[in-house]
Amino acid sequence: MPRKKLTQGSRTLRREHARRWKRSKLSVALVGGPVILAVVAGSVFAAGSHHRRGTPRASAQPTLVGEPNANCTLVVPPQPLTAKGLATPYELVATDPTQGPCHEANPDQAAFVEAAILTQDGKLTIYNPLVVDKGARPAARPVLPSVPAGSTVGIWFGFNNANLTLRAGDRSDSLGQGKCVNGVPGSIFGQFAYCNAPAFFKAANEQTANKKLTIPALGTAKDGLPCPTTRDFSVVDQDGSDNVVTHYLVDARGRIAQNNAASRKAMAKAKRLDNHGDRHHRHDGRDRSAKVNVPTDLANGSDNLLLTAFMDPALGCKPFTAPNQSSDNQATSALALDELSAAANQQEPIALIPQNDPMTLVDGRASAEKTNAYRAGVNMAPIGADGDGDGAAYCRTLFDDPAGIRRVFTAKAIFEQAPSPDPGTAPNLFAFLAARAEGTFTDLGCDTLLNVSNPVTLTTSGDGLVTDAVLTPLGQTPQPAEPTESTSPSASPNPSAGGSDTPAASATPSAQTPASSTTMKPSRKNHHGG
Repeated sequence: MPRKKLTQGSRTLRREHARRWKRSKLSVALVGGPVILAVVAGSVFAAGSHHRRGTPRASAQPTLVGEPNANCTLVVPPQPLTAKGLATPYELVATDPTQGPCHEANPDQAAFVEAAILTQDGKLTIYNPLVVDKGARPAARPVLPSVPAGSTVGIWFGFNNANLTLRAGDRSDSLGQGKCVNGVPGSIFGQFAYCNAPAFFKAANEQTANKKLTIPALGTAKDGLPCPTTRDFSVVDQDGSDNVVTHYLVDARGRIAQNNAASRKAMAKAKRLDNHGDRHHRHDGRDRSAKVNVPTDLANGSDNLLLTAFMDPALGCKPFTAPNQSSDNQATSALALDELSAAANQQEPIALIPQNDPMTLVDGRASAEKTNAYRAGVNMAPIGADGDGDGAAYCRTLFDDPAGIRRVFTAKAIFEQAPSPDPGTAPNLFAFLAARAEGTFTDLGCDTLLNVSNPVTLTTSGDGLVTDAVLTPLGQTPQPAEPTESTSPSASPNPSAGGSDTPAASATPSAQTPASSTTMKPSRKNHHGG
């Protein structure tokens, strides 16, 4: 892929940007989780609110001093593609214990597993294998799924921090049994991994062609365009099609269970027993006792969750769903379903994983091998001769095509009426997506690849809340920021002479913008992405 040569310093900076940006996807999980549960699982649980770095947040685990360990390992159980293997909890452990522990109940370290089961006659179901701390027992017995003979099972993983490594258990070849892929030798993807995904998608694509499996049409969105998919340039960010839609339940003692009625009953019973056995426990009436028995939702920040829980409802769209065996057979979305829908329905331009995706880099350099390994796990063809993996082309389409981020700005009025995945970053969905796009431009290296300034200029309040944004055509000089004592404009390379003649998208301040706001580009540490 042709690109400018980067210095070691710039590579390090980009990797650090990517690490922070990937970790910030947690914001979508913490606020989006209860929305999904209300729509899909039929019940709403209290979720810890998310705040920007440096401010307190609710957590099932005690607050730790300093940053949590960003590198955790999942121990994969034996025969992971079988019913017994799916029902056996995965175990979370620190990759390097000297960096600190890893706890599944800590939202900053939680790992998630999502499986899809396809029968020979084209029936699709979802199942969420459980994750617990190494040596811990789940709060409730996991559901034993139905995996009829001849079924094909695929498994995908998500992580709420930087690097998740898969490891086989002692005296087990579970990684080989599950055909698990964590990256390429010497370089893992980061937050993402999968087991047997290529075989699952091959079977699903064949059954779709044979009309045994039906992929629903997208429908038309409120903005008059087709409903978006995970391959729509208005949806993708620096690393598309990553992470999952799995939800777990966690109680105040950090015990984990699958999201279903039986688990909630078991966790409430365990809490009552805890209270009964504690002579010093005091109740503040029945209301308080009932509240402490309510488990908390634990979810994975992901592009899939952002699409199905926030963008789809805002646009009047419905995601592809299937019964979830681990959640009382309630209809739920999932990574596998999103990718099947995208492959069947997404029209040009199609956002396929490019070689500048941070999860596909090897030591900061583009890798066709690793990009293709990632693509194989999300139902995408390998890089072709038509340059579909070119980072510069990806950046230009993302920020200059009407089907890209311009769609978000054109439909600003619609997205402004939708809730934000992270109110600690932005008050509405439009401002959240704009902040996400501004960071994506840098994290993909679009400034270097295109030799243009960041086209997204954010308006923030005095405390760093993103309240509005302007999109300037590529190659034109962005609206200058007005520095304040708390911020300074971000540096950008000189814009090129060329550029689109399209007028800048909506520059009208949001009705929710405080009077004290100034137009500026805030520090990246205040951004959160999905």
